[in-house]
Amino acid sequence: MTECEDPVTGEGDARLRAVVELAQAMAAAHTPRESAHAAAQGVRQALGGSFAAISKWERELGKLRVLVNVGELAEGEEEFPEDESYPVHEFPEIVGFLHEQWAGGGEPSAWVETAETDPVPHGPGDGGPYNHQRVAALRRRGRGCCVVAPIVLHGRAWGELYVARRTGEPVFDRADADFASVLAAVTAAGIAQTERLAEARRLAFTDALTGLANRRAVDMRLDEALELHRGGDVVVSLVVCDLNGLKRVNDSRGHAVGDRLLERFGSVLSLCGAMLPGTLAARLGGDEFCLLAVGPPADEVVKVAGELCERAGELDLGEGVAVGVASTGDPIGPVRSGRRLFRLADAAQYKAKAAGSGEPVVAGRHGGKDDPVVRLADAPDRRPGPERRRFRR
Repeated sequence: MTECEDPVTGEGDARLRAVVELAQAMAAAHTPRESAHAAAQGVRQALGGSFAAISKWERELGKLRVLVNVGELAEGEEEFPEDESYPVHEFPEIVGFLHEQWAGGGEPSAWVETAETDPVPHGPGDGGPYNHQRVAALRRRGRGCCVVAPIVLHGRAWGELYVARRTGEPVFDRADADFASVLAAVTAAGIAQTERLAEARRLAFTDALTGLANRRAVDMRLDEALELHRGGDVVVSLVVCDLNGLKRVNDSRGHAVGDRLLERFGSVLSLCGAMLPGTLAARLGGDEFCLLAVGPPADEVVKVAGELCERAGELDLGEGVAVGVASTGDPIGPVRSGRRLFRLADAAQYKAKAAGSGEPVVAGRHGGKDDPVVRLADAPDRRPGPERRRFRR
């Protein structure tokens, strides 16, 4: 620092840079997990802490769940804990102190707690919470002090940010608490943005009626799966389903009942897909559905496809389902694109529907490349029209 430099101004500039860097890091995050990690790292560095955590209030469970821990972790702490949570009644400042301040016209504000002395409050009337559990945790983990700031989203307590320093380091002061409140507001804005983006992505890749994945999600996952197949011979399988009887239900009982049939079959499809780890269940559109399995052997996929036929036949609406299976684990020839795997599964499904089969038809199981299904899928078709309707003759 030069002789003419104002130390207060210098600190203000540093904190302004820290706010900007925190906002930029959170804006670059693509998932809630990345967003929480960026927030924890940013506030830890901005406040000069040795440790930081971001926690979320899970109201329906009455718990404060830790999303991420960063910095110097104590024994038993994990960066992304699977189940580190604390009953909210142990942290009354979340449900009591904040609400009392807001009711009095105040704003959510941060406070400081130390391992050796009373808390350093910050807020209207200098009234702050004292949390014995938090102080005990400081002592147990070799930390001398912490600053805690509520994260408020849409006018409600969403969770909190927590930054600690080692024993022997300077204790956070009121200016630090003020700055922590600013950082919490920036964090809240970043979390809100990430949640909006996550919801937009969810809607972009989800079928609104059934809650299953949509065709866009299948195409993306299939491209990724075939990259794995080409690189390491990972088995990729498609189970394509055509729900029978939907038009009859719509015409005779109304579209609301038809939608209920689609929803019920979607639940059956999801249940069967869960029998194969990592399988994506999707509605392709209309009465067409599919399972995309990556990894399980072809025989396991065929077994689950049979289970799907059986369960669909037990629905009191509709007339069962026609199912076709195509898997790189069967002798179907090279699969260089998702389009070919879809053509094979479509052709198998067409054969099942034409035969009124109550069991899945599997491409390549009757003669390999000479299998009628494979020949049908690979036959040229000069007629224009959507690929999914290719075999609806």
